[in-house]
Amino acid sequence: MWSLFRRNGQFRRLFGAQLVSYAGDWFATVAAIGLLLDTTGSDLLASLFWVAQSLPTFVMAPIAGPVADRFDRRTILVVTSFAQAGVALLFLLAGAGLPWMVFVAQGGVTALGSFFGPASQAGVANLVDDDDLPTATAMMSATWGAMLAVGAALGAGFTVLFGRDAAFLADAGSFVVAGLLLVTIRTPMQAERRDGRAPERMRPLRDTAEALRYARRHSSIMALMGSHVGFALGSGIVGMLAVLADERWHAGDGGTGVLLTARGIGVLLGPLLVQRLARRGIHGVLLAAGLACIGYGVFYLGVAASPWIGLAFGLVLLAHLGGGAQWTLTTYGLQLSTPDELRGRVFAAAFALVTLSMSVSLLAAGILGGVIGPGWTIAVIASVNVLWGTTFLVVTRRVRGEADAEARLVARAHTVVSELEPRA
Repeated sequence: MWSLFRRNGQFRRLFGAQLVSYAGDWFATVAAIGLLLDTTGSDLLASLFWVAQSLPTFVMAPIAGPVADRFDRRTILVVTSFAQAGVALLFLLAGAGLPWMVFVAQGGVTALGSFFGPASQAGVANLVDDDDLPTATAMMSATWGAMLAVGAALGAGFTVLFGRDAAFLADAGSFVVAGLLLVTIRTPMQAERRDGRAPERMRPLRDTAEALRYARRHSSIMALMGSHVGFALGSGIVGMLAVLADERWHAGDGGTGVLLTARGIGVLLGPLLVQRLARRGIHGVLLAAGLACIGYGVFYLGVAASPWIGLAFGLVLLAHLGGGAQWTLTTYGLQLSTPDELRGRVFAAAFALVTLSMSVSLLAAGILGGVIGPGWTIAVIASVNVLWGTTFLVVTRRVRGEADAEARLVARAHTVVSELEPRA
């Protein structure tokens, strides 16, 4: 991992930009949720904040995917970052007595960020060698977890010490720093088109449909996307963490930061623990994804019953070890399985379906939380994750078997070639 970071300055800049940007995001998240709970006292509005952090990606995906495949990906990343800096300043209006502006600001930042994700994920394969791609994918996935861990912890402390407006300003500043780092990337983040022709005029709906048709013809891609979507059904749990910290343990912004930090540590370590598994091919990826979904649900059932925030910290961390691993493995699988000219659209389609699933889960959690409380709501959603993970393993059994057989054939062919080379 550190070897890649030292050797590849272009990847290092992309990694650093994403790291800084995510850190600022979590500064704003802790402050915004605390503001909503203090000014409205509504569990539903606290959950709707997470919807604002995810649903715009679904709406913008038909445009974001084709843009990532047809325009310069580095330029997309730079423009997006500076635009997010301007929109993030709208959080200050929420702190000035207009709490509903939290949703406007977060929705705008997320809508712009929907262009960042596909361009970044699709472009990273062009910044690193094939042998470094599993490591690069793990590192890029780990940035979100690292900054959730560090950003949530620092954000909670920063907000307590300097106030919520200062946290909102820090978020805007992080996008500026990210944009300046991205400007320095010089390696193209797009492969040359194989036919040598210029891209056709962008038609968002048709372009997205083309990516989905490609995915439908390849069972492994459909399984990988299904894993993403199913795992996202557990996202409503995250919307309940701040409510649980406030109502059960009376811990306020600090308690929210503690639980989000546990989530971040898990998401950070998960990708780093599965790098070797990623090299075993799609069959290993799909098996691990199903098991991770089951583990996520089981550990969150423990959180639902936990009487102490310290115990909940450990269980949340363990749950998101699986969450981080699942996201990294399925992302790597999609990079392997999708050609460069379609990769942006496939990632955008996957993100769209994931964010739709997340939004439904978060909305359901907000409604359930007001009826049965945060603990029981977490237990219900965690049970859904256990059921989904089990079903996924059963449904993808044939796909895993085919992928395993193909991997064995490729390995056997490589062995034969290596044995013949010395004789030649």
